[in-house]
Amino acid sequence: MNRNSWLRQRHWWLSVAFTVAVIVNIIAMVQEKSTVWGGVLASLPLGLLLLTGPYLFPLPYAARWRGR
Repeated sequence: MNRNSWLRQRHWWLSVAFTVAVIVNIIAMVQEKSTVWGGVLASLPLGLLLLTGPYLFPLPYAARWRGR
């Protein structure tokens, strides 16, 4: 498995974790509980997504530009 496919797979799993964290945060808000931990829970995968996303986004365009 090359680096790009490994990173793409990790990015996908991070997006799943972020979605679950947001759903947990919404459920906690509906139940009127303290949601500080929910915000922190959702921000951890989001921070990692912000690191991997800018690298993965231009890859198809760069490959097309190089003629692959």
